[in-house]
Amino acid sequence: MACTVEALGLTLPNAAAIPAVDSRKKVMAHLAGNRIVEMVKEDLKLSKVLTREAFENAIKINAAIGGSTNVVLHLLAIARRLGVELSLEDFDSLASRLPMIVNLMPAGEYLMEDLFYAGGLSAVIEAMRSHLKPALTVNGTSLVSSANQTQTLNKKVIGDLKSPFIKEAGIAVLHGNLCEQGAVIKPCAASPELMKHRGRAVVFDSIEDYHQRINDPDLDIDKDCVMVLQGVGPVGYPGMPEVGNMTLPKKLLEQGVTDMVRISDGRMSGTAYGTVVLHIAPESAVGGTLALVQNGDMIALDVMQRSLHLEVSDEELARRKKAWTPPKPQAERGYTKMYIENVNQADQGCDLEFLIGGSGSEVNRDLH
Repeated sequence: MACTVEALGLTLPNAAAIPAVDSRKKVMAHLAGNRIVEMVKEDLKLSKVLTREAFENAIKINAAIGGSTNVVLHLLAIARRLGVELSLEDFDSLASRLPMIVNLMPAGEYLMEDLFYAGGLSAVIEAMRSHLKPALTVNGTSLVSSANQTQTLNKKVIGDLKSPFIKEAGIAVLHGNLCEQGAVIKPCAASPELMKHRGRAVVFDSIEDYHQRINDPDLDIDKDCVMVLQGVGPVGYPGMPEVGNMTLPKKLLEQGVTDMVRISDGRMSGTAYGTVVLHIAPESAVGGTLALVQNGDMIALDVMQRSLHLEVSDEELARRKKAWTPPKPQAERGYTKMYIENVNQADQGCDLEFLIGGSGSEVNRDLH
């Protein structure tokens, strides 16, 4: 996320990867304070920095570092508050087929600290120069010019476009009757053999249900099944926790199984690994098709074709939908109630409806 903020143009060059205990962190903080004062004098506001081009750069850099699916939610929410046009589909069209040039965990081998010593994000920006836009940054110059031809000091950590660590690494956006408004998967963290998969659904209707049954020796599940978790989206589990990367059943782990297809309307940590479909929209709590999945249903995933499909007839889904009862809200008063009643779905950033549609960036206002 720090790399995303830098790629947006909101930090001084190379701020993102400085280790927490490195004294250069304090130096950067001091320089940032100085720069903030200069920005006030220059009337350089965030609305001039956070343009459509800046968001495009951040999406592309996220692919280059094998970054988190959480970036999708955050960038959509920020853009929508500003009035900058950005959609879920942009993540796929702009960056899904860009290479991962940074050998960074969880898809790679190295840590953020290693990225810093290899040249930091400036070296990554320099390597990705041909794909990036000359968007303005808080430094007063463009993102690519701020990188200033930074050299890569360790090519085991930072590669280049000619020899990437993974050829196509950006977030893939899926559609189908199971996710009509979209869902996301992080291919560089997934198992190649599961990118096209068809399996029997094993359904957990809540995270509590999952914890209660996942290690039951009698659970009817095998390595080819698709684990389905309902009720962990923004409305169903307010705040949309990072529980989408479900741990596999103990009995399968003991058999040597290391990955399975898992789908949910929740999120997962950027440090997580696995063939995990997330952010399914509309979520189960508001009556999305995910709520209608039953044990034994067949689910087909095809990441190359950007498809996630529940193999149940429209007539049967209509019958199930008619019999479906919305879950009881998680809260009946206070902030949580307000959140539940106003939060958007994952394809729109999970932000509060009444905070969307601000004045927009300077560039965006000019365009309209």
